[in-house]
Amino acid sequence: MSAITDRLLGVPVPAGKPAKAKGGKRARRDTSSEVLPVRISGSEYGRTTSMPTRLLGFDQALIWAVVALLAWGLVMVYSATIAMPDNPRFARYSPNYFVFRHAAWLALSLLAALVVFQVRMSWWERAAPWLFVISLAMLIAVLIPHVGTVVNGARRWIALGPMNFQPSEVAKLAVLLYAADYMVRKMDVKERFFRAVLPMAVAVGVVGFLLLAQPDMGAFMVIAVIAMGILFLGGVNARMFFLIAAILVVAFAGMIAASEWRRERIFAYLDPWTEVHALGKGYQLSHALIAIGRGEIFGVGLGGSIEKLHWLPEAHTDFLMAVIGEEFGLVGVMCVIALFFWITRRIMVIGRQAIALDRVFSGLVAQGIGLWLGFQAFINIGVNLGALPTKGLTLPFMSYGGSAILVNMAAIAIVLRVDVENRQLMRGGRP
Repeated sequence: MSAITDRLLGVPVPAGKPAKAKGGKRARRDTSSEVLPVRISGSEYGRTTSMPTRLLGFDQALIWAVVALLAWGLVMVYSATIAMPDNPRFARYSPNYFVFRHAAWLALSLLAALVVFQVRMSWWERAAPWLFVISLAMLIAVLIPHVGTVVNGARRWIALGPMNFQPSEVAKLAVLLYAADYMVRKMDVKERFFRAVLPMAVAVGVVGFLLLAQPDMGAFMVIAVIAMGILFLGGVNARMFFLIAAILVVAFAGMIAASEWRRERIFAYLDPWTEVHALGKGYQLSHALIAIGRGEIFGVGLGGSIEKLHWLPEAHTDFLMAVIGEEFGLVGVMCVIALFFWITRRIMVIGRQAIALDRVFSGLVAQGIGLWLGFQAFINIGVNLGALPTKGLTLPFMSYGGSAILVNMAAIAIVLRVDVENRQLMRGGRP
């Protein structure tokens, strides 16, 4: 293990004098071999600050932060849904229906996370292309009549007995694993657009076409950001990266311009308080802002939200953050933001440590998961606060939604597996 790697991981490096060359002059140290083939937060090894870490066990702080979000989300789902049976649409459900289903998905997700945690990263690397193909098959299957379930005009779910499963959530993880494996295989040609970037762009384009057919533009945006982030972290030329970013911006702008209902969402976001927008496409946003405003600094108290009483649609899914803002105020909103910021940063550090140990695939996967969870939380919170146009993305770990919780927990289990294998390697063992 090199001294640079030791310093990055917080392992003490014994002091010593550099060797002398002929003539009494000290030999100049060759640092050309110490530069990573991938980016680590925009810096090289030699300029990376030391980060002490425990060599035993796994990252317990990360686990407790995720558990805090899961527990808080369970309480908020109960608070946001307890009055839903008063609505004739949900009259056949009991007040505990949604919270019991959410708790069942949590239990299933924890079990799945334990299973995923046992899988070595080498297996994920070998299986990445096949998982990508399986995710494409699922995205195609959901578009088949009598297979995909239509909810609110969108065909995004596959019925599995009493539960609905959303293939786009699996696609996020599958694309992430495939992109990381792809960059490892293309590391030697990463500076060539047609050999390194174009095939990945075609793969993401196929996924995007299937998602837009549902339609699910929000999931497509997340997948595009994941793929772009891994390409950038994998060392793709900056000019190519910004070219891809510009193309995506133009593509999304074209999709919005070509779709009347998407244009109406943008106009409603710009002015949600006009009579036309407040009763139309801006209805959710205007009531989310009312909920946030009622919460003020410390909130109205748990269970005291008025907007969840059939005023704010999807209060338990896409707009759960607005209920948190109303019941816990600015303090509650800042706590959620702080937890997501810390989780994202910690995941990125774990990925950086893996790359420092020459485990590029594991490092890119971990950092891709950090980008995914951080970006999706950013979009959801921004929508609830009125900083971004309305987009149907759930808040990771907190919003009601079984398949999203399941895949999010599997992603965290993969990050913990990367962390454990890092520590095993640092102890001199084999992951």
